[in-house]
Formats: sequence, C-alpha cells, structure tokens
Amino acid sequence: MTPRFQSLTDKKGDWRVSRRLLPYLWQYRYRVFAGLVFLVFARLANISVPIVLKKIVDYLEQAPADAIIAVPLMLLCAYGLLRFFAIIFNELRNIVFSKASVNIIHHISMEVFRHLHTLSLAFHLDRKTGGLSRDVERGNSAITNFLRMIVFNIIPVIFEIVAVLLILWSQFDILFSLVTVVMILVYCVFTVGVTKWRIRFRMQMNESESSANTRSLDSLLNYETVKIFGNEDMEMRRYDKAMAGWVKASLKNNISLSYLNSGQGLIVAIGLTLLMSLAAKGVLDKSMSMGDFVMVNAFLIQLYIPLNFLGSVYRDLNHSLVDMGRMFDLLDKKPDVREKETAKTLELKEGRVEFSHINFAYLPDRPTLKDISFTIHGGTMTAVVGPSGSGKSTLSRLLLRFYDPDNGRVSIDGQNIEDLSLASLRHAMVVVPQDTVLFNETIGYNISYGDPSASQDDVVAAAKIAQIHDFIERHPQGYDILVGERGLKLSGGEKQRVAIARAALKQARILIFDEATSSLDTRSEKAIQNALERVSRNTTTLVIAHRLSTIVNADQIIVLDKGEIVEMGRHDELLGNGKLYAQMWELQKEAEVDVETNEWR
Repeated sequence: MTPRFQSLTDKKGDWRVSRRLLPYLWQYRYRVFAGLVFLVFARLANISVPIVLKKIVDYLEQAPADAIIAVPLMLLCAYGLLRFFAIIFNELRNIVFSKASVNIIHHISMEVFRHLHTLSLAFHLDRKTGGLSRDVERGNSAITNFLRMIVFNIIPVIFEIVAVLLILWSQFDILFSLVTVVMILVYCVFTVGVTKWRIRFRMQMNESESSANTRSLDSLLNYETVKIFGNEDMEMRRYDKAMAGWVKASLKNNISLSYLNSGQGLIVAIGLTLLMSLAAKGVLDKSMSMGDFVMVNAFLIQLYIPLNFLGSVYRDLNHSLVDMGRMFDLLDKKPDVREKETAKTLELKEGRVEFSHINFAYLPDRPTLKDISFTIHGGTMTAVVGPSGSGKSTLSRLLLRFYDPDNGRVSIDGQNIEDLSLASLRHAMVVVPQDTVLFNETIGYNISYGDPSASQDDVVAAAKIAQIHDFIERHPQGYDILVGERGLKLSGGEKQRVAIARAALKQARILIFDEATSSLDTRSEKAIQNALERVSRNTTTLVIAHRLSTIVNADQIIVLDKGEIVEMGRHDELLGNGKLYAQMWELQKEAEVDVETNEWR
C-alpha cells in the first residue's frame, strides 16, 4: 500500500478527500441551500409528531369515558398533517438536491475522462484497464453515496438529536439528556473504532475485485488467443485465484460487520432500557404524565431508527471516501509530458522535421536511442529500418511527443516541439500504426475519425484511396458494418486499410507509417503501396519499415542498430555499401522466394 493511499484511510485523509467536492457543490449552492431548508422543515415536522401525540394521550387519559368523541379534532388533524409534511418536505429535498448531485457526478466524470486522455503513454501502457475502469466506476458511485449520506442521513440525524436533547432537557429531568448523550457518544466511539479496524477488509475486497475484473477483461479481450492455445482451464484458474482473494476478504468483512451490528444493538438496547425506566419512574411518582411517557418513547424510537442507520452510514461514508480517494488519485496523477503555459501554435511552412542529438531510454539502465541526428526535408520520405528493438518506433513516439527525449531536441520547421501546444502538434500529423485498433463502431465511423467533420463523399473518397471501398460496398450494410471490439471482425489487412483511409481523410502535412504493411500479404502489399504513395504525396513522411521492398523509393533511408544510426542514404547506395542494410535486403529476398516457392507447390 502506497503512503498516499494509506493517508486516505485515516480521518484527516478522509476529509481532505471530501473537501475536493466543495468547488462542485458551490456551483449549485442555491439548490443545496434550498435542499437544506426543506430538510429542516421535514425534521421540524418529524419532531413535532411526538409532542402532538403527548397532547392527544394526555387528553384521552383525563377525559371521561363518555367524552372520547370530544378529542380535539385539530390535534388529530395536526398529527396527520405533520406526518404528511415530514414526507412531502423530504421528497421536495430529494427533488431539489437530485439535480445538483447528478450534475456534480457528470462534471467529475467528464474531468476524470478528460484527464485520463492527458496522461502519458507510459501510464496507459502500464495500466490495467479492468482495474482502472472499476476504480472510476466505484469513485462515481462513492460520490453519489457520499452526498446522499451527508444530506439525507448525517445532517438530519444531527439536527434531530440536538432538537430532542433540548426538548428532553427543558421538559424533564436532566438525567434524560445525560443518558441520551452518553448513549450516543458510546455508540459513535464504538462505531468509529470498529469501522477503522474493518476498513482494511474493505480495501482488500476492492483490490481483489479490481484484480479479478482485470483478469476477466484481459482474458476476454484476448479471446482468440485463449481459444487458439486451448487455455480456457488456465484462464479459469487465474480468475479463480483472483476471486479466492475476494472471497476471503469478503468473509472477513461480513464477520466484522456482524460484530459491529451486535455491539451497536447492545449499546442502544441499554440506553433505551435506562431511559424508559426513568420515564416509568416519573409516571409512578406523578412527575410525568402518561403522555410524557409516550412522548419520550416516541422520541427515542425516532432517534433509534436513524441512529441505527448511522452506524452503516458511517461505514459506507468511510468506504466512499476510500473509493473517492482512489479516483481523485487518478486526477492528481501528473502526465510525464506536459504542455508549457507559454506553448505556441505550430506554424507549418515546408514541414521539415529534425532530430538533433537525441538520447532516450525507457529504463535508466537500458538506453533505447543514442545520439540520433537526422533531418526529414519537407515533402520528402525518410524510412527508418533495422532489427527489432533497435528503436525505430520510438522515433515516431518522440515526434508525436508521447515521450520527451532525455537529451537533444525534436523540431518542426525550426520550432522545438516542447515549446508547442500538443493539440497543434498532433493536428499536423497522422499515423498509420502497425497494430491498428478500431473503435467498436461502424467502419464508416472509424474512417471518419480522421476528420469528424468530413462529408460522406469525403469518407468514400478516402476509402477508395485505401482500396477498401469495394469491400465495403459488397457488404449489405455498407459503411454501417460494425467492426467489433478492437476491430476483431476485420482481418489484419482490412484494419490496416481502414487506418490508411483514416489517414487520407485527415490530410495531415506530416505522415508516419509505422510498419503499415506488415499485416498484409504480398499481393495486398503492392496494392496498398500505391495507396500509401498517393496519401504521402507532397507531404513529409516518416516510414518505420519492416519490409524493405516498400521503401526502395524513399528519399532517405536510415539504418538503426542497437539505438544508433549505422547507415544513412538511398536504397542503391546502401546496397552498394554491403553492410547491415544489404544483409537485411538479401535475407528478405530469400524469404520472399521461399514463400513464393511454397505458394506454387
């Protein structure tokens, strides 16, 4: 458990989290105030019921047997009206406050959603999606519960307790107030102490539940892999192990809950017995009437019901504060890549990209790029090739500013990208990645994601450039085909074409193709290659290449090995050098011959 998370479990930490809601409540201060006014009216009506009941009982006790019908009708009507007013004012409070609470949750949810998109790529690569989604979901539910408990439970109970104590003090012996105060204090101290002890079990439940949810989601997202390797039983064992932790923590939580409820019940029972004994003694020695006895009993019942719930309210309040703390921890997480306050808008001219003495490492002891320097002139294509793990894709991530270099600078038309706004920087670029992940939406939606304001004609034109239009037209649903979770209903090549169409639609000045044809067969590769050339015409293009045959016409080819530039030049020049590039070329040509031979067989 991290120190920050641990701080959220103590009292000071809890209320520090709750204060995060104050700015949102202030936005709806008039509704909150109106809700509190209705709350006070409801409590006053509720407190008045035992007083009216006392007057009715006293009258009935004193009236002769043949005068029962003479009971003042106004008292009976008042009793009924007060019961009704207590209900109606509570409902008015709910109506007034509900809009404020749901809008607060809406604002915070949007803020968390927006903030998660600002966090660095490193955070999203390390995250566990299932656990993250559960933390956000529990956080939103916790805000709802917290506001409901404060406004609908804690404030009304405190108001009613104070009012009843004042009435008992003013009407009867001070012992009534003292016994009530002692009972409430002992009840609260016991509840707080046991709840703080129990909170560890709730935390263990949350961690186990998040872990199980993450395992489940991860397995379902990799459904095909699970089926291919026949590892359903292994996935069940992993999920069962995660659920076993939840079961153990849940049992501890339930047992400790029974202990808490039993202790609370004992404290309330002792307090009620003492108070009713005092009231009975008062009736016997004529210092109290039967109506007073009934009123005290009614007050105690009215206190006991909310006080009984106050224990569970306090428990849930602590649970909500812990869950809220987890979500607000996400809001407090700072991105590794930050936009400067003085960030400027990118001013594109020729689109020249320059990497100057770049050093970068994902891990301190494992450098990825070492003193990388090269320039991509505007309107030209530069390809980067090299063995796996040589740092090729890292260049595109630095250009998009998903990461900042440890040393050196990346500039566009002489402007350091660290001085530019992220929105203007990424607006000027588009990426066709190696592994295209699509939204679980229509194919038309996924293409139009490159430019949401584009017309249907523009979407169709982009699809034709990517040579996927004919495939779409053959389908009965056309551009309304649903691609499935992460695009699983499409083949790798079809997903790649959607990504190319999306890039064509955006019409960015700087294009990045990150091994964009690696998922295609030889025939499809040639067709896609023509599409890529059309998309990249008159643009600055960085190609991260796996197949060397796709970049033979590049204006510049950079060969990386172990994070260093070992060769640089055009295709013919590099072949003539007879070094790493020439070796890679020969190996790939041999592999292609083998594939073609096997196909003919």
